[in-house]
Amino acid sequence: MRANPGQTHTQSFWAATANASSDRPPLEGDRSCDVCVIGGGYTGLSAALHLAERGYEVVLLEAHRVGWGASGRNGGQLGSAHTKLQPTLVEKYGTDTARALWDLAEDAKALVKRLIDEHQIDCDYAPGNTACAVTSSDFDYLCEHVDIAARDYGYEAYEILDRAEIAEISGSVCYEGAICDPTAGYLHPLNLSLGLAGAAERAGAVLHEASAATDVVCGRSSGELAEVKTASGSVRAKYVVIGCNGYLEKLSPEIGTKVIAADNYQLATAPLPEDLYARIITNRSCLWDSHFQVYYYSLSPDRRLVFGGGVGFPGREPSDMKSVVREHMLKVYPQLAGVEIDYAWGGTLSITLGHMPDFGRLGDNVFYALGYTGHGVGLATLGGQLLADVVAGTAERFDVLAGIPQKKFPGGAALRIPTLALGFFYYWLRDRLRDF
Repeated sequence: MRANPGQTHTQSFWAATANASSDRPPLEGDRSCDVCVIGGGYTGLSAALHLAERGYEVVLLEAHRVGWGASGRNGGQLGSAHTKLQPTLVEKYGTDTARALWDLAEDAKALVKRLIDEHQIDCDYAPGNTACAVTSSDFDYLCEHVDIAARDYGYEAYEILDRAEIAEISGSVCYEGAICDPTAGYLHPLNLSLGLAGAAERAGAVLHEASAATDVVCGRSSGELAEVKTASGSVRAKYVVIGCNGYLEKLSPEIGTKVIAADNYQLATAPLPEDLYARIITNRSCLWDSHFQVYYYSLSPDRRLVFGGGVGFPGREPSDMKSVVREHMLKVYPQLAGVEIDYAWGGTLSITLGHMPDFGRLGDNVFYALGYTGHGVGLATLGGQLLADVVAGTAERFDVLAGIPQKKFPGGAALRIPTLALGFFYYWLRDRLRDF
């Protein structure tokens, strides 16, 4: 799903139902500011907003349109916790770090909801987020996560659903059980991006679209300005914030060694007939499941099922994406076989080997956050706030995530596609061996 600079948003359900938004002019010529933000997704927009609110002069550069990448194409799910749940985090990082990571995830969830309320962002936020177990062992793992949250953190919002209960709620017989969190939810992802962009501009940030960063030159000594170059200009800044996620490409090879980009696909059905609509997702939450290649889905305000499933290589989307995603959807909902598919689209996310975000520094004045591995609505928005914090000199929360060890993907750039293909096959096989 690549595009030329300035191209309109991809033809998705989210773009078709997006709020009105004006084009922002590209950067022309050279200028200076306090902070240059690279990337107009949740990370960059949140960073720009929080920095501008602190009084910094902020210039944001977006290669295409605000929300053009994953921040305007994802499933819109605002979840609790991380991609790796608490049993794994406790085992890998110890109880103290696991608790700190839990607290950050709670901060992320609360931040998104606060920004929606504070800035009156019209993005159809609805409460309820249900995690569904494909196998009995997956259900045990979800229940262990709930136990840790309740026993150790005093978090008692989760509701545990047995096989019969989740079948009644979801309208599918696929799952062994589930946990539902009413404090999490789902929303219109592109409208959240557009709302954050408007809030950042009202706070004083300057946003440039069709302005792809081509190079970042760090200050060589303490206090020296960094420089960000584009095809038609440059920005010299005291600090640079990089928030490109799956669209980092060749901008920073150092960061790129620790993340790999992959495409994920979605569809939106035609509005469902009343009898089908009444029997699917009766608690009106969003759902996701424990497939290694996750299925995630929800109902739109106009009664469509928006369903995510299927992965691929960046820039190599399938010619018949509707059929590809429809095949996955029918595994969960065979009763939708006769329903038309109105939209299908893809977008690129970035994945780390440990499935935890990668935060860090390049020199004294360049900071980055990416690698949300499908959990970006909350964590990327929080990431932008944490980047603003570290620019302002408060690094405590930033350093929790920056301290998570990140391994490099083997083989370098030359083996990226073979590595990704091997990973896809491995997880496809694991899902097939334990599938519905």
